[in-house]
Amino acid sequence: QVQLVESGGGLVQAGGSLRLSCAASGRTFDMYAMGWFRQAPGKEREFVAAISWNGGNTNYAGSVKGRFTISRDNAKNTVYLQMNSLKPEDTAVYYCALRYYGMSDRASLYDYWGQGTQVTVSS
Repeated sequence: QVQLVESGGGLVQAGGSLRLSCAASGRTFDMYAMGWFRQAPGKEREFVAAISWNGGNTNYAGSVKGRFTISRDNAKNTVYLQMNSLKPEDTAVYYCALRYYGMSDRASLYDYWGQGTQVTVSS
């Protein structure tokens, strides 16, 4: 089993920044991709960003490209999401997810999920 624990969420004004962290523990392996997804009230869970096992490849949703940066530290089994220039429409619960092998923008293909962390952006 793998456990994922997100942290770093909170309340921020529009234009501000937050950095989310996701620590993986348990039966983890180096060869896994990580993703960030978010879900706003009344909406479906949507893809935000993903990163390959070695950090060499990344992918972003169009709505966050240029504002968010995903990164990872395999020595710490941790993935990060740096969020800059936040907008009220970024308000959501953010989830990290782990997928063995390649990265994907499809939530259904991920194997493990964290419990989520709330991000609220005020206007």
